[in-house]
Amino acid sequence: MIGAPRQASRMTASFGVMAPATDVLRTAIGDIEIVYDVIGQPTSPPVLLISGMGAQLIDWHEDFCQELVDRGLFVIRFDNRDVGLSSHLDGAVPPDLATAIDCGQWKSPYALADMAADAAGLIHNLGLGSAHVVGISLGGMIAQTLAIRHPAQVRSLTSIMSTTGHDQVGQPTEAAMALLVPPSVTTREETIEGAVAFSRAVGSPAYPIDEAEVRARAARAFDRSFDPVGVARQMAAAFGASDRSEGLGRLTVPTLVIHGAADPLIQASGGQATAQAIPGADLLIIDDMGHDLPRPLWPTIAERIAHLVAWAENGS
Repeated sequence: MIGAPRQASRMTASFGVMAPATDVLRTAIGDIEIVYDVIGQPTSPPVLLISGMGAQLIDWHEDFCQELVDRGLFVIRFDNRDVGLSSHLDGAVPPDLATAIDCGQWKSPYALADMAADAAGLIHNLGLGSAHVVGISLGGMIAQTLAIRHPAQVRSLTSIMSTTGHDQVGQPTEAAMALLVPPSVTTREETIEGAVAFSRAVGSPAYPIDEAEVRARAARAFDRSFDPVGVARQMAAAFGASDRSEGLGRLTVPTLVIHGAADPLIQASGGQATAQAIPGADLLIIDDMGHDLPRPLWPTIAERIAHLVAWAENGS
């Protein structure tokens, strides 16, 4: 059963919720509390959306979620550990990203496997048994790991703008890599300006960003939770992960891989390698799409996800 809402509160243990109190759904998975919400009818096939690095559940735009709901799906969004209203590992040693990039040695207090276990725990706690899993960027890495390590809980897998972890595919361009370690920001305005600059740099060439919307959503995310050190820990977990190609090769779950041909942050070779690694995976490369989900493409992407779900549920 899906639990009733409880009010968020700041936790006083080593794991802290970094946001003002608000009404949210939350569940405990070991020492981690995961905050989530749901959209649609619980009797519909469940789709678990896994966010990218530093992204909160609200970064899955409500209108995109509605595209899925309109196609008969039940949507679950959640905050990964270290972002949003879920647990933040405040007691962990902050990673030194600049040194890690130079040396190629990434240290994080947790791994992608732990983040995948959070997702598996959420599926379990909601009483779903299994779900159709959609992950974007880092969320795609988590979704892949979830399918490898918890196959019984994954009905279908959609990996969007992600990669296998092999160091010869999906690497960022030099300019995009520089964006991953931006100058330190501490204020709301600096964060908003940084979000605009990042969106311009990695966005889709054929679909210019709506700057007003980017600013509004960045402001909303900042007000909900601001923790750049938590994001750095997520980054260390992502870059410190091993190649998943062998595990992906054992998957039998229906799979869709979506990638932008113009993605500078995780280049399209990452998506191509993912599809090649997973037997029977369907690959959709979208021309002029960068490392974002432009609004005009939402119906197409939602339709492809819904088709995969229908195939996994009914074989058609």
